[in-house]
Amino acid sequence: MGLHAAAPAAGTVPGAQGTVAKVALILAIGLFWGGNWPAVKTVLFELPPITLRAIGFSTGALALLAWARARGLPLKVPAAEIPWLAATGLLNILAFNLCTAFAQLMMPTSRAAIIAFTMPVWAALLAIPLLGERPGGRQVVGLALGLGGLLVLLGPEALRGGAGDLAGPFLVVTAAVSWALGTVLMKRRGSWRSHVAVVTGWQYALSALPVIVLAAVLESAPGPASWHLPTWLALGYHLVFSICIAQILWFVIVKRLTVAQSTIATLVIPVVGVAGSILVLGDPLTARVLIALALVVSAVACVMVRRRRSD
Repeated sequence: MGLHAAAPAAGTVPGAQGTVAKVALILAIGLFWGGNWPAVKTVLFELPPITLRAIGFSTGALALLAWARARGLPLKVPAAEIPWLAATGLLNILAFNLCTAFAQLMMPTSRAAIIAFTMPVWAALLAIPLLGERPGGRQVVGLALGLGGLLVLLGPEALRGGAGDLAGPFLVVTAAVSWALGTVLMKRRGSWRSHVAVVTGWQYALSALPVIVLAAVLESAPGPASWHLPTWLALGYHLVFSICIAQILWFVIVKRLTVAQSTIATLVIPVVGVAGSILVLGDPLTARVLIALALVVSAVACVMVRRRRSD
């Protein structure tokens, strides 16, 4: 998908065509970011977390800004947009990715993916004072179904962990709140004069600066010549589909949908993440996963598919 897909604003694609476009965005986000969870875990077997984020953020910044320059897009961001760019980038990219990377070293990837997507709860709460949004009846039902799916996936084990097991979940909750606040701020900003690739590229550049310094000071990573094939493949997936494509699509989906729709739509991602953990990392397939899948799909359908009379 070309980056010019970001151009239409909310409401410009009517009726069924608009619904199809929204569903396509949701499925792409679900696939790319969901598959990124086992991919990142695979890379973390060989690379330390800050080094991984330094590679990812630097690649995203260079790739997106180079693409924008090649297309003749202005790289200069208007002064009024810089504070919003910085705040949303530090929340959506830097804080979220650092917290989730460290969390995956402390807990199973499938559980980390589940906890991260309590994000809709925090976003819905933050949208009330910051955006004045009030979720409709179907949004409330969809949120309840989606969170029910997450609770099914999480299971009763979450209540049996000791204090020493709380560091990983705490980091993932912090990541979820950071992502929620960044998403609400993106929505509050409204229209951006800068192209989405330029905004996202500068967000990556801003986030890359501190992690490059921290990686150089705190970590000692093995050289690329010693990386195994699974690391290369997982890193390639992470850089192309998560860093360069999914982040752009997230910017698009937040512009087109309400916060309630865009955040509940992300409940697809942990289902894909858990499925990827089963296929790639060997996690067991259980009835719990299948029940949660049905609940989450129902949540997305409840939010995204409107009755004909309301179109």
